[in-house]
Amino acid sequence: MTYGDEAGGGRPRPALVPYVLPQRPHAAVLVLHGGRAEGLEPPPALNLPGARMRPFVRAIGRATAGHGVALAGVRYRHRGWNGEREDAARDALRALEALRQRAGEVPVVLVGHSMGGRAALRAAGHPLVGAVVGLAPWCPEGEPVGHLAGRRLVLLHGDRDRVTDPAGSLTLADRARAAGAEACHLVVPGGDHAMLRGAGAWHDLTARLVTGLLRLGPLPPEVAGALTARGSEGAR
Repeated sequence: MTYGDEAGGGRPRPALVPYVLPQRPHAAVLVLHGGRAEGLEPPPALNLPGARMRPFVRAIGRATAGHGVALAGVRYRHRGWNGEREDAARDALRALEALRQRAGEVPVVLVGHSMGGRAALRAAGHPLVGAVVGLAPWCPEGEPVGHLAGRRLVLLHGDRDRVTDPAGSLTLADRARAAGAEACHLVVPGGDHAMLRGAGAWHDLTARLVTGLLRLGPLPPEVAGALTARGSEGAR
């Protein structure tokens, strides 16, 4: 993958990075990697947060092969979230619009890590989005949740994460459920922010969640039960 702010002639580089694009997709998965709180420079060509998501892309690609599922990533114009600019969320929406043009009106699952998880949650109000899988998502206090009504959210967070707060994921899941979302929060025992400890389990579980949320297979029982449970306990 290559990154940059402009494609030449002053034009912004496309936000959508297609990996798999069937001729007639029935659904789509959009993957959003992490970044920084602040940073107006474009992500570098050798971008560790982007590389971190490649095994997830491969796992999702294997799990959805033969089902007519488009698979793509988001190219950020800037490395950081950048406060009220919310750059990553804006790029996620640009990618969703580009995906709509390429794939049509298909249901989309967003998969985002860290800053990409925050961007995915912000972009989940887009009419194509039906579900979000947040991997160690950045969920600061006061994040909006009203637009998540009717969506399904599964937030995974390692209990050894020292970069983003696992409690923030749980709080957001509780608030989203109260706002009308189906939401649950899963603790990954021993999991760190980079998702390197037990990496294979992270990849496999994410692929199972994606196929389940697209109704291509069953959700893990604990997730299916939590999403349909009533009250705040369903989010845990």
